[in-house]
Amino acid sequence: MTDRRTMLPDARVSPRFAGVCTFCRYPRLEDVRPEHAPVDWAIYGVPFDAGVTYRPGARFGPRAIREASQYVKRYHVEHGFDLCARQSLADAGDAPVQPFSCAENARVVAEFARGLGDPAQTRLFAVGGDHSIAHANIRATWERRGRPAGGLALIHFDSHLDTIDATLGEKWSHASPFRRAIEDGLIDPKAMLSIGIKGPLNTGDDLNYAREQGVEVVTYERLQREGTASIDRFVQRLGAREAYITFDIDVIDPAFAPGTGTPCPGGLTSAESFALLRRLAGVRVAGGDLVEVLPDRDVAGNTALLAGHVLFEILCLSAIASTGR
Repeated sequence: MTDRRTMLPDARVSPRFAGVCTFCRYPRLEDVRPEHAPVDWAIYGVPFDAGVTYRPGARFGPRAIREASQYVKRYHVEHGFDLCARQSLADAGDAPVQPFSCAENARVVAEFARGLGDPAQTRLFAVGGDHSIAHANIRATWERRGRPAGGLALIHFDSHLDTIDATLGEKWSHASPFRRAIEDGLIDPKAMLSIGIKGPLNTGDDLNYAREQGVEVVTYERLQREGTASIDRFVQRLGAREAYITFDIDVIDPAFAPGTGTPCPGGLTSAESFALLRRLAGVRVAGGDLVEVLPDRDVAGNTALLAGHVLFEILCLSAIASTGR
């Protein structure tokens, strides 16, 4: 049995362990009937990890997250609404990938994303894959949101800044997507907030580019010392401006999210991550991505399950901004 309004199977009639596996059991994009179109969010996988600098395997992330997210439900207790009653959501399948070229992959994925849903209505959410895939979805989002001058605002959850110019000669790896996006005018570094940065670096110079460009960096230690005041100020400054949200699962401590390729101890708990996302209520979400889940290192599927709930939290932010609490 399917809910006629949202096209979601009724979990008390059709069990969560049965049927075609899609993100959070949302309908496939091709199955959305005209009376339900256009969809508000097209969620698609990008099974690509040729941009990693340490441990590979995130190419299997979209598949694992789809499976684990079968247990993501639709009613948000804290926000007090049914997400699927407010937003039309669909799984758009997986983008084609070019597994031997990071730059070519960015081009191919952006081309795929451009064609999803209704460009004027449908927002894009990419599920990786490594963080290099963010550039493609940011580009497609920037184009579909009217090519805003100066670029999109960006809220970035990560252990790493990902603004290195090149690693081992590669300028399009998961260490560089935001540097490339800043250079291309897709994001505004003065409206970019990086949350949860931590851990030792190869060199202190790794911080220079972000600082010089005006990125606000809220390290995990700063968050513990100062609380969320800097995040709250950033959200207030945004006002009605749209922001892209990018979430690297390694921002969460590996005790809670061990399934990732560049784990960094001493980070956020699962509960802290949800609390920070919920503080963004009111932000107008232009698009988003969720990256770096590595199933082979995932204990009992905990990381993939957590990733599915992070996806849900970000989609709920969009519902709040579009319809109010």
